[in-house]
Amino acid sequence: MNSLRIIIGLILLLSTTAMKAQEVRLITIHQLEERIASGKDTTYIVNFWATWCAPCVAELPGFEKLRLAYEGKPLKILLISLDFKSKLEPAVKPFVRKTGLKNEVLLLNESNQQEYIDRISKDWSGAIPATLFANGGKKVRKFYEKELTFEELNTIYQSFK
Repeated sequence: MNSLRIIIGLILLLSTTAMKAQEVRLITIHQLEERIASGKDTTYIVNFWATWCAPCVAELPGFEKLRLAYEGKPLKILLISLDFKSKLEPAVKPFVRKTGLKNEVLLLNESNQQEYIDRISKDWSGAIPATLFANGGKKVRKFYEKELTFEELNTIYQSFK
């Protein structure tokens, strides 16, 4: 009888967790810029990645670890998928559910790649993974076109404090 209660409890817990899986939404480059600018005392770490990019996927746990390390601090991590919009349902959402990402995941809804690349950084060739660190209030931006370790993420974030 007790084992039946435990099993039912686990099923309820897992189903509740599944229902709370985050919703991946679309975002334009303009919306992203507005969001960064509006965060006066918040540092934004914006990672550009894709489900098909092995180095991108490999660095995602570092962003999750950073979120946990600075929970409650003025830090917002946005994981911006550059997968095609048509891959939102068949690839991006299942990937987010499977990996259990807790940082906010968005899919960039832009058709002109060169326009959004230049707006993020004139130094960006378009290769991923790529990460933008920005603080709208301090008007400071740093851009990295490479895979970053947790230690590198932490060091760069510390330089924004």
